[in-house]
Amino acid sequence: MTRTYPFVQVDVFTDRIFGGNQLAVFLEPDGLSDAEMQAIAREMNLAETTFVLPPSRSDCAARVRIFTPSTELPFAGHPTIGTAWVLANQGRLPTSTDEFALEEGIGRVPVRLEGNTIWMSHREAEFGPPLANRAEIVGALSLSEPDLLSGQPIRTGSTGVRFLYVPLTSREAVDRADPNLRELARACGDERHGVFVFAPDGPANVYSRMFAGDTLGIAEDSATGSASGPLGAYVAENRVLPVTSERIEMVSLQGNKMGRPSHVRIRLEMHDQRASSIQVGGGVVPVLSGVLTLP
Repeated sequence: MTRTYPFVQVDVFTDRIFGGNQLAVFLEPDGLSDAEMQAIAREMNLAETTFVLPPSRSDCAARVRIFTPSTELPFAGHPTIGTAWVLANQGRLPTSTDEFALEEGIGRVPVRLEGNTIWMSHREAEFGPPLANRAEIVGALSLSEPDLLSGQPIRTGSTGVRFLYVPLTSREAVDRADPNLRELARACGDERHGVFVFAPDGPANVYSRMFAGDTLGIAEDSATGSASGPLGAYVAENRVLPVTSERIEMVSLQGNKMGRPSHVRIRLEMHDQRASSIQVGGGVVPVLSGVLTLP
C-alpha cells in the first residue's frame, strides 16, 4: 500500500519563471508525521516547503506549516504569499474572497489578493539596540568599515523571525559580502541569526542579500519576506531612503547575485517616527506540479 501526496511548485516575488524564491506546497498532507514533513522538505531541497492543514482557528482559512531543509519555521514571507496564491488558484477559497488569514506558528497572518500581487501583513517591527562592534561585524562579512553606511546602526529586528540588519554603502559592497557565520555569531554574542545586508539604490529601492547559513539550512535566500517587513521599518525609521509622506512604498531587490532576481514590495505608514501597518507583497508564478509517493 502506498500513499500519494500532490504538490505544486511556484516561484514567489517575481513575474517570470526561474526568478524569485522557490516554494513547494502540499495541499493534502493527511497522515504525514512531523518527521516525514521534515524529510520531504529536505528532499525537495528548496528554501521552504509548506503543508496546508485544516485551521484550528475560526478566523483563518487554513493552517500552514513551513519547513526549510533543516527545520520548521513559525513564520516566513514567501511561503505565506506562495501558499496563499496556490490556495486561491486551486479553488480552495470562496471565489469572492480577496482577504483572508493563514494560521502559522506565530498565529494569524492576514493576506490580501490585489491584482497580480499577494500582500501579507506584518506585526510591528521590534529592534534590538545598536551593536557597537561594527568593525568586527563588517570584518566577518569580508568587508571593511568604509563599506558600512555612515550613521546607520547595525541591529537585529523582527516581526516574527529575528534577523541582523547591516546597512552598506552600495550594490557593489552588498555583492562583495562573503560571510563567515561563525565569526558573525561570535560578534553577536554567540547568537545566530539570518544576516540581511542592504544598500540604498535610488529613491525607492534597496539592493539586498540574506545569508541564512546554519540557522535555516540554506546558505543564501533569494527573497525573504519575513526579513522584508523589519527591513522596511528600518529603512523608513532611519531615513535610509527619503521619507516624504506618511505612506511609504519601496522595493527590495534581492536575489540578483544568485541569478534569481526578486522584487519584494514593501509598504507601511509612519506616525511619530515609527513604522506601522507594515505589508510585504509580490507576484507568484506557477512552475510545476507533481505527486510524491511514499510507502
